[in-house]
Amino acid sequence: MQIVATSNAPAAIGPYAQAIKTGDMVYTSGQIALTPQGEMVTGDIEAQTRQVLQNLSAVLEAAGSSLSQVIKTTVYLADMGDFLKMNRIYGEFFGEHTPARSTVAVKTLPKEALVEIECIASCKADENYSF
Repeated sequence: MQIVATSNAPAAIGPYAQAIKTGDMVYTSGQIALTPQGEMVTGDIEAQTRQVLQNLSAVLEAAGSSLSQVIKTTVYLADMGDFLKMNRIYGEFFGEHTPARSTVAVKTLPKEALVEIECIASCKADENYSF
């Protein structure tokens, strides 16, 4: 088991790792809209979703993976009314790749974030491995 850490995403704000890599799998912690410097993005759901996915991408890259190797995501929304806007930005990042996903509404998120996303991805470099 390997702890994954990168300065290209915000440092953990508690006693947890940005991600854990085990074998050819990586499990990320939830990312909120903090910049790598730890500043909260104050924009709308679209701006926050972009930052969250940039953070996830950076963490996955540090683990030897990428968004194209994501198997499953879990999206937490502070307001399910933001689903369509979040989904549009999410689609821009994932393109044709459509991992399994759960989306749930929650009462609150850390630092009053509008969205948090975590994922499970493969780190397998085999050319024959595809989704």
